[in-house]
Amino acid sequence: MFISVACGAISGFHATQSPLMARCLTNEKAGRRVFYGAMVAEGIIALIWAAAGVAFYNGTAGLVEALGNGQSSVVYEICFTLLGPVGAVIAMIGVIACPISSADTAYRSARLTLSDWFKFDQKPIKNRIMLTVPLLGVGAVLTQIDVQIIWRYFSWSNQTLAMIALWAASVYLFRRKRMYWITALPATFMSAVSCTYILMAKEGFQLSTSIAYPAGLIFAAICLGTFVYTCVMRKGKNAEAPSLEEAYTA
Repeated sequence: MFISVACGAISGFHATQSPLMARCLTNEKAGRRVFYGAMVAEGIIALIWAAAGVAFYNGTAGLVEALGNGQSSVVYEICFTLLGPVGAVIAMIGVIACPISSADTAYRSARLTLSDWFKFDQKPIKNRIMLTVPLLGVGAVLTQIDVQIIWRYFSWSNQTLAMIALWAASVYLFRRKRMYWITALPATFMSAVSCTYILMAKEGFQLSTSIAYPAGLIFAAICLGTFVYTCVMRKGKNAEAPSLEEAYTA
């Protein structure tokens, strides 16, 4: 579930990357309600859709069978059956907006990341086009691949990145003498999820659950133990507060 709902669960792709990449926040203090609030709201929406799908098709088996005809047909049937024509149109607009905003955010994020790497000024329109066109070309090539395969790799990489960010935030909060467990506990959980998924998934190592589950738990325990040993036990309370860049390096 946490891998499938990659943009809503933990990572908050829309909630964080959209306002960051659009550079639309005028005050850093707005980050908490914009990022955290939107991420929680998006997670709730994802859970509502999951619950609706399971309830509508009388369990996960029925939902899996229905998904064999495509996700769009499932969304269409649920919307029009439960909400009627008007409600269905409104709901489907919201469903369509998510992948559109994902692609828009991903392209903008990639363009700005490349411009930061190569110190390429993005104020002139021509400079933006010089980076945008090749990126769109890569996207055109990727459209020739089964979107389900791309989505699964994207989902796993998204949640793995969220795991790394949570551990970095934990180090940062610890050295700032703040409540670091608020990020360390989700980081531990996502460590187990990310490791277990890639070990057992078809696009991963395809190991049995008897191997993947214990390995995921062991990996999460190692990550948590490393954090506790290097930060809590060795650093102590006298550690100086690092910058965010130093926290990521740690």
